[in-house]
Amino acid sequence: MELESICVFCGANPGVRPEYRAAAEAFGRRVADEGLTLVYGGGNVGLMGAVADAALAAGGRVKGVIPGFLKDKEVAHGGLSELIVTESMHQRKAQMAAHSDAFVALPGGFGTFEELFEMVTWSQLHLHKKPVALLNLNGFYDPLMALIDKGITEGFIREDNRGLVTAHPDIDDLFAALRTYHHRAADRWLPTVAG
Repeated sequence: MELESICVFCGANPGVRPEYRAAAEAFGRRVADEGLTLVYGGGNVGLMGAVADAALAAGGRVKGVIPGFLKDKEVAHGGLSELIVTESMHQRKAQMAAHSDAFVALPGGFGTFEELFEMVTWSQLHLHKKPVALLNLNGFYDPLMALIDKGITEGFIREDNRGLVTAHPDIDDLFAALRTYHHRAADRWLPTVAG
């Protein structure tokens, strides 16, 4: 798959383990080294700030998207290639999606999960055909993947749609998956009901 930009979702907090920040920095550097634009939430704190700073330090282009009401809370990054300020969270996600060819979630909290699953849902609905992947650092996303499998087992997610989000233990594996991704969402996301 041809990539020009990658959207990253990640925590506005740094997490308790230093390897989270190290992975965010490594990811930002890799995006820059690949000549891609990093699209992210526009903040200068936590893993968001770390990934942006690393991409910028490596000579990369970084586009931030932040709603006006979060500019001060998340301390909007002042050194980006471009900062887009939106009126709402909904507009933020729409802008991030419009400017990205792929979506990657690093470790994070509620906001990261919400952004991730909106992109997975949009893929399921054929609103985009872009890859959605997780950097599954130290098994961070294992419980989430188990929850998806539970949703399949219990009949809430079609087995055909299992591949709409993939988990990868390291950055090399993740980038290989992004470049070879082929969208294969089922035409129907609801199971066929007999009768």
